[in-house]
Amino acid sequence: MRTGEGQAVLLSGEPGIGKSRLMQELKEQLGQEKATRIEFRCSPYHQNSTLYPVIEHLQRVLGVAREDSAQIKLGKLEQALSHYRFPQADTLPLLTALLSLPHPAGVPPLTLSPEQQKEKTLKALVSWLCEEAERQAVYCAWEDLHWADPSTLKLLALYLDQVPTARTLALFTFRPEFMPPWGSRSYLSQLTLGRLGRSQVERIVENVTGGRTLPDEVVEQVVAKTDGVPLFVEELTKTVVESGLYVGAQHAVPHSHQAKFSSVTASNS
Repeated sequence: MRTGEGQAVLLSGEPGIGKSRLMQELKEQLGQEKATRIEFRCSPYHQNSTLYPVIEHLQRVLGVAREDSAQIKLGKLEQALSHYRFPQADTLPLLTALLSLPHPAGVPPLTLSPEQQKEKTLKALVSWLCEEAERQAVYCAWEDLHWADPSTLKLLALYLDQVPTARTLALFTFRPEFMPPWGSRSYLSQLTLGRLGRSQVERIVENVTGGRTLPDEVVEQVVAKTDGVPLFVEELTKTVVESGLYVGAQHAVPHSHQAKFSSVTASNS
């Protein structure tokens, strides 16, 4: 990544399997490195909203507040762009349009078809990301691509073309039903997270309990009911510990507590 030979990783797995945990671990490791972290998150509520994760990211970067007026938001955008060198003849009006801000004063209006405007906006966004990588190494994460809108996927196709020559580690997460549309590339790796085996589940249980041993019967139920999904293992084990089911001579889960196991697993399925 630091040498300018970028890499991209596609990380797939079902809900609760550990994608977000792996991303968090990577972020913590990179926190000790001189790398810029850029994060985008797709939303199940905005699958038809053009470039929704990009707009959300820009608003966070610009420090846009809900009470800001349109002119204050425009000023923040102009200030942010002033620190970059990439071609900006149309960038400011393109991004003001993307962010639904008023057209900047003194800037000629855009005379583009909707499709041309979309193409130029995508290229401007890719240029922005690439310049970040020129300044220092970049870790760029895109979460939950199974909820990405078509324009975001098109942006990613353009971005991926630039990754191999940029100081970038790009990480994309998604559920198994999403089929990446970019084909195979030498710098693109794909990892699929599977469910845990019994011994791995037991290690998670031990970690959550702080090394305290649960009765075998309780561990058996955790293994059976969580079906090897790490998030479920953690949450169910926490429920057991908080309820005190492992205390004293209790070696089986009473019927009165069966609903706790079911409710925890059901709420995360």
